[in-house]
Amino acid sequence: MFAKPPDMFDRDDEWAALSRFAADDRPGATLGVVSGRRRQGKTFLLDALCKADGGFFFEATEATGTESLRQIGSQLGNYTRASMPPRPADWREVLDALLALGEERPVTVAIDEFPYLAKANPELPSVIQTAFGPRREERLRSRTRLLLCGSAMSFMGRLLSGTAPLRGRAGLEMIVPTLDYHLAAQFWRIDDPHLAVLLYSIVGGTPAYRDGIAGGRGPRFVADLDHWVAENVLSRFSPLFREARYLLAEEPDIRDNAVYHSVFSAVAEGNGTRGGIAGYLERKATDISHHLSVLEDAGLLARDVDVFRPGRSVYRISEPLIAFYHAIMRPEWSRLERRGQAGQVWRDSAHRFTTAVVGPRFEQICRDWMQGYAPPEINGIPVSQVGSGLVNDPEQKKSHQIDVAAFGNDADGRRVLLAIGEAKWAETIGMGHLARLRRIRDLLVRAGHPGADTAGLLLFGSTEPSPLLRAPVADGDVQLIGLNDLYA
Repeated sequence: MFAKPPDMFDRDDEWAALSRFAADDRPGATLGVVSGRRRQGKTFLLDALCKADGGFFFEATEATGTESLRQIGSQLGNYTRASMPPRPADWREVLDALLALGEERPVTVAIDEFPYLAKANPELPSVIQTAFGPRREERLRSRTRLLLCGSAMSFMGRLLSGTAPLRGRAGLEMIVPTLDYHLAAQFWRIDDPHLAVLLYSIVGGTPAYRDGIAGGRGPRFVADLDHWVAENVLSRFSPLFREARYLLAEEPDIRDNAVYHSVFSAVAEGNGTRGGIAGYLERKATDISHHLSVLEDAGLLARDVDVFRPGRSVYRISEPLIAFYHAIMRPEWSRLERRGQAGQVWRDSAHRFTTAVVGPRFEQICRDWMQGYAPPEINGIPVSQVGSGLVNDPEQKKSHQIDVAAFGNDADGRRVLLAIGEAKWAETIGMGHLARLRRIRDLLVRAGHPGADTAGLLLFGSTEPSPLLRAPVADGDVQLIGLNDLYA
């Protein structure tokens, strides 16, 4: 195992997995695939691994096939200290040269931005498949640990799927995720949980947005946020101003940007179902199936299955910056491009920011807390699934939305409901919210959901709850979870 660089934040699991892959002393070259959206630190991870291992790191660029061969040949020459840099005739020669690097010891070889190479050389995955043939002599006598890395999520996801040439060849498949809400607060060095939620709702958990784009500084207090957003997000001179557009443009499978942006706008407006999105675009649901799949594969849209109605699902924007852009920036784009309008647009958008951006993001934070940071057991049963859903109320002829629903498996392996919860941002939690949860629990009991009769009731809030809730809390009928609990 290699020592993790002291300037690398978190990524302990990723570093450990990469170290095990690189240090594996067994004979035979192995292949790994690393993907993740741009600016998550993949290059930093692989470059640090190659430095720790004394391996070979190559970062591809958008170039022709001939130029790419020349570039990797030149860097191989520098790495091996050859008197004359090799001039490989094709990628078969390159792969054999990379395998030769590991003939004496395990050597890490990382090829970053692999989609650029594959775009210029469509045969490259098949060439790698042949080079890593199970009984090929060059592979058997090599201990090269080849890592292919890329940010085009849809392309990288297909490398090892279905009938792809490299399916079954990889010994490692890693997706480097964005930092979750809890880690993002630590990374931005924010101690105030209220500010942490607001900032996460804008820039999410992408590390480069702090150091590479925001100049390494974030707001220190809630009072600083307005000025910071106007200067670092809404200013037409800020790199973050067009970042949401670039995230979409970077995906090779996205060609008609207008339709994809309209899909995001539909979801940002609260139209989360497939039918709702199609209605917003004035198209048939079948006409947008491909667009939804592409955005899911790219990691920009998430489909949440209703935990009470498995046939129903709701889409949400998984990248906070894109949700912020479509709710706040895109509707005011012409004003934002004018001089001196950023601050006024931000002031005019205050209500929309609270209801359309922070509210939905806070609900997701509460689900993330339940899944990853809450006590792992409820009523002695480990939490295995957390989601949201709708519960039918035939008497009142309506459906109730449940923001947080936790499930587990009892001793017989039966899926049981452990808790249901409601999450409210900038709204005082009171007895009305508790009465609503009690009503929903009764409906679930009547519907025969296993565990509903003992399911706990959870109220998540960002403000001080009503004093009237003290008695139900003392009786153990409900649990209050505040911002300090979410970030404890």
